[in-house]
Amino acid sequence: MTFFSCFDQQGNVIARCQTKQDIEVLKRMGRPIAQVRQLRNEEAVVCSLTNSPAEFNQDY
Repeated sequence: MTFFSCFDQQGNVIARCQTKQDIEVLKRMGRPIAQVRQLRNEEAVVCSLTNSPAEFNQDY
């Protein structure tokens, strides 16, 4: 499973998404996404074990 972290201009994580479509939804909602990085496999495993990335996104 692939997860992505979205960052603002200051380098702060503002969202974690499971698909690129999720990222596009956030952009259309006006989130200031400046950079997107794919999580490494070990980070993605931890994310999938602890909760879904959608829980991190408070906007939808």
